[in-house]
Amino acid sequence: MELLMPSTGLLFWMTLVFLIVLVIMWRFGFPAISKMVLERKKFIDESLQQAYEAKEKLANIQKESDTILQEAKEKQAMILNEAKTTHDAIVAKAKSEAQEEARKLLADAKSTIEAEKKAAIQDIRSQVAVLSVEVAEKVIRQKLNDDKNQMQLINQFLDEISIDKTN
Repeated sequence: MELLMPSTGLLFWMTLVFLIVLVIMWRFGFPAISKMVLERKKFIDESLQQAYEAKEKLANIQKESDTILQEAKEKQAMILNEAKTTHDAIVAKAKSEAQEEARKLLADAKSTIEAEKKAAIQDIRSQVAVLSVEVAEKVIRQKLNDDKNQMQLINQFLDEISIDKTN
């Protein structure tokens, strides 16, 4: 029964030891434990704050990367449009220059053909004139072999001249 009802001496010493341990704990143990708990709380709060800030930074970085990506896409589209416009302009210019060159070549060819045609016609005329003179000379020589034919030819020429003057 001593376990259930301790003696007063034992109760006194147990109370005294309890109070001494309580004072020591109050003086040295609880402040150290409180300090560690507060430090741990502070560390956790700071970690949570840093995690929140990191999350915000990550969100901002994500927004910035989306913005940069969008700007890059817009710039790419603009560059492609400029390249297409430049390509179209170069093609149009080349086509125009080719057409102009073709017109010049055609005009040169026409003028060359015309000049060659005129030269050919002039050459043919001069050859016809030479041939006509040669034929006329041969005909006249043949007809003028005798005096009678000469007189007939002279009379015929005079008649033609007189007819031309009357008209």
